[in-house]
Amino acid sequence: MSDASDFSPDDERSGTPVDPEHAAADEALIDALPGLFRLTGGVWWRTAQWAVLTSAQVSSRLMQAALSRESAARLLEDVEGEMREYALRILGLGEGDHRRGPGAGHDDGARASAGYGGAPASLRERGAELLRRSADVTYDEAAHPAYERILGELAPDEGRILRLLVLEGPQTAIDVRTSKTLNVTSELVAPGITMIAAQAGCRYVERVPGYLNNLYRLGLIWFSREPLAEQGRYQVLEAQPDALQALRSGKGRGRLSRTVRRSILLTPFGEDFCRVCLPLETAELDALPADVAVSAVAAADVDAAAAAAEDAAEAGEVARETETAEAAEDAVAGKGPHSSR
Repeated sequence: MSDASDFSPDDERSGTPVDPEHAAADEALIDALPGLFRLTGGVWWRTAQWAVLTSAQVSSRLMQAALSRESAARLLEDVEGEMREYALRILGLGEGDHRRGPGAGHDDGARASAGYGGAPASLRERGAELLRRSADVTYDEAAHPAYERILGELAPDEGRILRLLVLEGPQTAIDVRTSKTLNVTSELVAPGITMIAAQAGCRYVERVPGYLNNLYRLGLIWFSREPLAEQGRYQVLEAQPDALQALRSGKGRGRLSRTVRRSILLTPFGEDFCRVCLPLETAELDALPADVAVSAVAAADVDAAAAAAEDAAEAGEVARETETAEAAEDAVAGKGPHSSR
């Protein structure tokens, strides 16, 4: 039999029992009604406010577009962006929250890991590790870490040039210039004439100027304005066909031709690179096929010697004419006898 407390007075008249759980749910619903009314009213008010403000903004934007004659596509894009931004602000969402997806956390983590000035934290960590190794007295660095990258940016002929410089030392280079009377002004005719292509046995002789520029870019060589002490090497260089042709070209313009003696040498960084990375006097070079390692250099040396012997007389004549003309200029200018280089 049911207990008398399970019946309300009305239920006693109707004879229907009341479930306690249903009664508690009804009471909770009645308590929540004021909050639901407030929430509904707030949503309605925000919607109405958004509709009014959006209508005003769109109307104003349309009038501005009509006056400024903007394109329809640009107008729609701007209006769409403004409406989306305002709607998100009304709904209480931050900028970019509506775009969050599976990769949003990764992007946020990348932005959060950015250090000072926007530098990724990984770069900062690598810098810290670099300084830590510099303070470690037991750390041993076999070679500069840039050497591996530099090897990938060198042509085979550039390796030959580096080997020539490290074994034979600095190489001669000349600029051919023409000058007017009294050497007031001068004009560059042919810059950077060298015998490096022949002496190093380069396969692509016409690319040697580009090779030298690349080696300079990598910090391996230096173009010095100082001449070498061995003046005889410059006389051989000035007897080469390229130099003679440049001297004749300047002379044909009715001006005086002269050479400016310079030099090309390895930097300390380049010397260390060659010692570490290139086989110099080792069995590795001896193991190379003879036709690859020797024939190109030998043929280039023979051609250079023949050309030097053939043009020596003509080069001497050009040099004498140049020195005579320069001496005459110095005498006119009151500088005294022309001093030899």
